[in-house]
Amino acid sequence: MKEIIRDLQEEYDALDAIVSGLDEKDWYIKTPFFDWTAQDTISHLVYYDNAAMLSATDAEAFEKHTANMLSGITNYDELHERVNSVGGKLSIADLLSWWRKERKDLISAYESLDPKTRLPWYGPTMSARSSAVARMMETWAHGQDIVDAFSISRPATNRLKPISHLGVATFKWSFSVRQLEVPNEPVRVELTGPSGDLWTWGPEDAENTVRGTAEDFCLLVSQRRNVIDTGIVYEGDVAGKWVSIAQIFAGPPEEPPKPGYRKKNKDCQRTA
Repeated sequence: MKEIIRDLQEEYDALDAIVSGLDEKDWYIKTPFFDWTAQDTISHLVYYDNAAMLSATDAEAFEKHTANMLSGITNYDELHERVNSVGGKLSIADLLSWWRKERKDLISAYESLDPKTRLPWYGPTMSARSSAVARMMETWAHGQDIVDAFSISRPATNRLKPISHLGVATFKWSFSVRQLEVPNEPVRVELTGPSGDLWTWGPEDAENTVRGTAEDFCLLVSQRRNVIDTGIVYEGDVAGKWVSIAQIFAGPPEEPPKPGYRKKNKDCQRTA
């Protein structure tokens, strides 16, 4: 648990360093993620960091939070407005202060937990370790929205390994959330980490395979890239279907961006 908490803290700090360097006007420029701004993005993250803290410390309070969040909501746009109702009204300085406080409280909550402790969430419960990885994944994924918006070069790190593992672990979820039959055939996943290490999941002799860099895989499963716009190579019908619908995050089924919409910018103008 200590290693995951350290990774989560580092991911928070990395994104904080990026957004802290934005000009005031940049906070209101639309990103390629549903036209959210950087303000929307951080407001979203801090809201769910607070929710995760409630989940880790007070299950009853989290249950009430969930009921209040969903009360009267009929579509995703309404949900986004409710989630953004606090952060969207704050100044950028106050929003950053709120985010730093909530994530500090969340880190402290995780530090007191056994990694196997089951925590409530929006849907199935998850282990404390998986909860921390999920927060890291969301911070990294929404961070991608911001670096894409401003053509910022963000180096890949070994923090992608637990995110990659979560991407593999949500194979069944990617099908079931769409009410599709979950395939029985195993899929072999082979990813090259930023340091050149090979990370693998699944049986070596599997007929269905997915191979590529860890960064491309994480961009794929978090739906920040269409598979066509990555270097991911796959073989087998099951693998092909999975990479077309992969969804690492909870919530209703979402579709990846159209091919070419979020290609990696090779000529970045800034460096994180």
